[in-house]
Amino acid sequence: MRNFKIILQYEGTRYQGWQKQDTTGNTIQGKLEALLTKMAGEEVSVQGSGRTDAGVHARAQVANFHCNTEKTPAQIMEYMNLYLPEDIAVIDICEVEERFHSRLNAKGKTYCYQVVNSAVPHIFERRYAIQIEEKLDVPAMRRAAELLSGTHDYRAFTSLKKSKKSTVRTVDSIRIGESEALPGLSVDRARKLTFTFSGDGFLYHMVRIMMGTLLEVGLHKREAEDIPAVFDEGRRERAGELVPAKGLTLMEVRYLCRKEEK
Repeated sequence: MRNFKIILQYEGTRYQGWQKQDTTGNTIQGKLEALLTKMAGEEVSVQGSGRTDAGVHARAQVANFHCNTEKTPAQIMEYMNLYLPEDIAVIDICEVEERFHSRLNAKGKTYCYQVVNSAVPHIFERRYAIQIEEKLDVPAMRRAAELLSGTHDYRAFTSLKKSKKSTVRTVDSIRIGESEALPGLSVDRARKLTFTFSGDGFLYHMVRIMMGTLLEVGLHKREAEDIPAVFDEGRRERAGELVPAKGLTLMEVRYLCRKEEK
């Protein structure tokens, strides 16, 4: 049976996340499996590199699936893009070794979270960013980002109540970029802030809780220097709020090498 690796993009606004559910077919995995099962004439299971939540977007989600087909990778991609909804697209495909698994072989991921720091609405950002009217203290957030980075036990930064698996992760970097949200405005000097999180993996809701913590620092609701104590105590209530999903985008999934490709 052949194994195919795909890279896909999707706008998560109208989907109930990645993972298929018995109660709805309106998930990314559900849409992909239904289409590929129809193409192959047999049940096809799609494995993603991770489960994005409802409302989360992806620019480069990686998945793989096994199926018996005589189609070339290019023909499969053409078929999928012909019949997938307009807010899901396959941007690359290749045939890989039988043992390749998009989740188990992943070595790192990068997410970004977007914030429009403005007192006026920005219509064309509303699906991909949250808006905060109060001016954010970016230098303070950068200090907090350094303290959140590194190898730590991130159990305070996950919504999972208990986990038998390790909650230790390595966050390589958290970068904060600034740009004008809409250049040329005279009254409101709106800023668009892009927070980029790179690490070896992230726990359930981890990026969104770290993001909530950074925003609380930026709004002077907590001090950056309090973050080591949050790690030490390891209690969810000591970290920041869970921010909305719509500002989050999966940007990249990294693998050790490309030898798995045929």
